[in-house]
Amino acid sequence: MRDILKKVKNLTGKNCITIILNTHRTKPEYQKDEIQLKNKVNEVKKRLTGEMDKREFLDLATKLEKLAETIDHSHNLESLILFVNQDIAEFVRLPLRVKERVVIGDTFATRDLVRSLNYETGYFVLVLSQQKIRLIEALNDKAVQEYGDPFPFENKKLYSMSKAEEANARRQTNLMAEFFNRCDKELNKIRKNKPLPVLICSEESNFYEYMKIADEKGIFYGTYLNKNRINEKSPLIIKDAWETVRESVAEQKKKRKEELFQAAGAGKILSDINEIWQGIHEGRVQTLFVEEGLYQQARIENNRVVVKENDEMGGNGIIDDIYDEMIEANMRFGGDVVFLPPGELSEFQGCGAILRY
Repeated sequence: MRDILKKVKNLTGKNCITIILNTHRTKPEYQKDEIQLKNKVNEVKKRLTGEMDKREFLDLATKLEKLAETIDHSHNLESLILFVNQDIAEFVRLPLRVKERVVIGDTFATRDLVRSLNYETGYFVLVLSQQKIRLIEALNDKAVQEYGDPFPFENKKLYSMSKAEEANARRQTNLMAEFFNRCDKELNKIRKNKPLPVLICSEESNFYEYMKIADEKGIFYGTYLNKNRINEKSPLIIKDAWETVRESVAEQKKKRKEELFQAAGAGKILSDINEIWQGIHEGRVQTLFVEEGLYQQARIENNRVVVKENDEMGGNGIIDDIYDEMIEANMRFGGDVVFLPPGELSEFQGCGAILRY
């Protein structure tokens, strides 16, 4: 998903087609998704008819139809997005519901893709004991994979069961620290290619001992799943791990919202849609805050945003969603976006921006 965002977010050109629709995970509901997608494809063809050269239209329509035909709807999630122009043809499944629409413009509509990346939380769970350590990758409440070699990392040499050494607490602590240290090195090798945060699942004493030797303490959640679950199945571990991680994510969003109100007190925010539009294109906006579910058609006239009715057909210079345009533009200028639940930004009419300067 992140790779597709990198690919499409900076592409510009005429007739960038984005089809966004809700889908279904189970049969027989997902069998209707193919028909819904065909209807969206036909909507695109209807909107483009007469607006472009006939040969270009046929090439683009064929490309879109072929992409739609490749999609196996039995693997659908909550929604589906197609990105098609003269250069690319890609689709991505998302684990969240969307506002269904067809967007045709000079850029792709990436808002729901960005929102999904905010919605989805990828992380590792390090299941820890003094004899064995497992590493599980998770996405929200689902286990993505459990890592093999060198995991599970087993303590075959550094854990002594002799009574003499068991009586020597310092020796045992040193052996355990060395075992954890070797595991930490292997964990960081994996994180070089996939830099996800890490939640430790272990008894309290092991958590604090591990944190003493960790090379990169900032990658770990400040809390942990307090139980010896070394032999449990990964889906059960991740189900409980997600409850802990979700609380951390909610707390992080709360802090991001507080940043907006602190910036307001310092006079470093914008809340008027035209001021935000101008600020983004001047490169002055660091973080754009948008309520989920906020959509608005508009037209740019004399470099100003002119709001339109949301039931107008696209074309004739109408932007299907001005907030999507602002999100894409702000990312191009190196800014970021934070999505908050409906009503969280009522003081700012649903959208606000923190200025860099």
